[in-house]
Amino acid sequence: MTGHEQFAKDEKRILEALSNGLSKEFHNPGRLGCPGSAILEGIASRRITLFESEPWLDHLGSCSACFAEFTTIRRRLHTRRQIRVGSTLVILTAIFAFWFSLQSRLSLTANQTTALDLRSYSIERGYQIPANRPPFRVATGTKHLVLYLPIGSKDGHYDLILFKNTGDELLRTTGIAQLENHVVMLRADVNLSSLPRDSYFIGLRQNGIESVRFLVRVR
Repeated sequence: MTGHEQFAKDEKRILEALSNGLSKEFHNPGRLGCPGSAILEGIASRRITLFESEPWLDHLGSCSACFAEFTTIRRRLHTRRQIRVGSTLVILTAIFAFWFSLQSRLSLTANQTTALDLRSYSIERGYQIPANRPPFRVATGTKHLVLYLPIGSKDGHYDLILFKNTGDELLRTTGIAQLENHVVMLRADVNLSSLPRDSYFIGLRQNGIESVRFLVRVR
């Protein structure tokens, strides 16, 4: 038998004793021999076990005043427990909602960010597009690009330009490159949602000079 079940059984016996007192209408306006509010609350709140309350059971079975007070205490404690349980549920619900919202935002941000590794590219004046190099794949929902720039790249401001195969410029944005863990990384905000699924070129310019151009496939 669990502690909760034992308490429920003990409480039932106490209530039966008190009910007997009420049914016999043993009035005790002077509260003679009453154990006191602290004892009644201790029994009602499980701090005092049935075994420990034995000395008062005879009195409780013959005192209507104790029955009334015990009933009031039980009702108050029950309401308090309901409030605590309700508050706990509200807090847990709020925590779950916050966690779900955070995970959704993190997942959305992760899906909107694409990292491209250009470290194997060379930087030269009058860029050269490497032959037989497959295009980078970029999702149409991409809003953030993280570029690992070619070895030897400088940090600072860069222009990032998106070109059609014909050479027409479609999009231009800027980003700041910084040295992180011995790699120059460029972060730039883009919006590719309006682009058809096709192949494009991205060129990087610093101080008006294009250092590298590479092929991407928006899908």
